Amino acid sequence: MKADNLKSIIAVIFIVMALIAGSCSNRAGNAVKTSTESAGKASPGLPASLIKMESPVENEEYRLNARVKISLEPVADAGTLDSVRVTFDGKQVAILISAPWECTVSGDYTGMTGRKPVKAVAYTSGKTQSVTRFVLIYSDLTPKKLGFRIINTYPHDPGAFTQGLFFHDSVLYEGTGQETGSTLRTVELETGRVIRQHILDPSLFGEGITLYNDRIFQVTWQNKVGFVYNRSDFKQINKIYYQGEGWGLTTIGDRIVRSDGSNILYFHEPQMFDAVSRLEVYDNEKKVDQLNELEYINGEIWAN
Repeated sequence: MKADNLKSIIAVIFIVMALIAGSCSNRAGNAVKTSTESAGKASPGLPASLIKMESPVENEEYRLNARVKISLEPVADAGTLDSVRVTFDGKQVAILISAPWECTVSGDYTGMTGRKPVKAVAYTSGKTQSVTRFVLIYSDLTPKKLGFRIINTYPHDPGAFTQGLFFHDSVLYEGTGQETGSTLRTVELETGRVIRQHILDPSLFGEGITLYNDRIFQVTWQNKVGFVYNRSDFKQINKIYYQGEGWGLTTIGDRIVRSDGSNILYFHEPQMFDAVSRLEVYDNEKKVDQLNELEYINGEIWAN
């Protein structure tokens, strides 16, 4: 930015973009805890840093819908900054062009629970430098403790280690898993009688199953491969592949949701089984690990 007129044009563009992107304020976020901070990363050949992030600190904790205050400070020898672009979880929050170098992320930006990146990129005389922190967004709800009562019991094959199941047209569909003995089967609920059974290759440990468009999807534990069958006859019609482990499955609309034993749920499109989004599960105090069997009931995902 050597020419004065070019610098003026760019300044005007930054002002317009800042007005569109959102407002900055001095209102603080509702922080719960803090821990240590991390350093920014300078581009090769540039000064060590242009800015430092005063807040939030690394892994600072917030509740869902809370405001997150972002406070930046130019380093002493950085010179005059042209602008600083601020993003939260990949979404632009503001473009700052003068002190105070701070803004507030509104609660609308926090979106979903999980570990979210806060990034600031400083620009000056054609040079850039970025600094990134991560914040933890916890649920703003306290989990309810629910009870239950047993209303009936049914016989079940003691050698079938159930990993996934669903009930459809008065028939129980069950995916079982164990070393050298995994199956997909239909079971008569009242008697426990196996109506139909497909035996997986002995090298595969069967896991969750779900129904989508009259097709059954089944994943395996650590083999990173799953299968798609016709519901009517268990004929295999496709193989699916995914990263990580396969634990539980359920269907929500045109997405198949997979758990992998962590606190993350992966949303797959059913044709190629590409993961198109993910949800990090946190309660109001911590992440919720070891999510396994999944069921989608009345707009809620239930997991054990």
